[in-house]
Amino acid sequence: MNATLRTGRSIPLLTGLLILALAGCQTTSPTTGSSGVSYGDSKAVETVTTDLGSTDIQMISEKMTQSLIQHPVIQDLIKKRGLMMASPVQNKTSEYFDTKLITDTVLTQLQKNGVRYVIEADNMQNQVDELRRQSQSGLYDKSKSVRVGRMQGAKFRLDGSISSIVKRGSDIKDVYYKMNLRLIEIETGIVEWSDEKDIRKTARR
Repeated sequence: MNATLRTGRSIPLLTGLLILALAGCQTTSPTTGSSGVSYGDSKAVETVTTDLGSTDIQMISEKMTQSLIQHPVIQDLIKKRGLMMASPVQNKTSEYFDTKLITDTVLTQLQKNGVRYVIEADNMQNQVDELRRQSQSGLYDKSKSVRVGRMQGAKFRLDGSISSIVKRGSDIKDVYYKMNLRLIEIETGIVEWSDEKDIRKTARR
């Protein structure tokens, strides 16, 4: 009977030792830095201030992409493997933020849906410099370097703007944003598609 008790008591002990041994074998990524900093959900709704934030950019990009990708002109552009370009979104609000973030996000979403686009105008100089370096500097093997005059032009151009109206009271701040995007046929100047997205943000003191 005493032997049975000793054996019964040894089972939990062995189990505990096994768990400790397995825990010691696990590897964990090291964490550096001071306390007070943590990761959050990049898709979570951001309501820190009434300024344009990450949630607003995500909503604008998703709405505009869904609207544009369903348009027959874009569907035809995808089928024919045509090209589109984008001008930077104009900031007409009362605050400063990098509107290129909106343009890049919209273009990325469109490309995921099959839309091809050429390099935008504000980055064209980098493209030209690289073409000249490979074709004119004499540093590259001509048989393995790119040739000048083979860049492809876009058929459509995407541009837009974002505006805001700010109203303040003794205990409240109300900000109304309006984002507008347009798809323009470059050759004719005809606006083939346009859409807009409204956002209202309110904060109480």
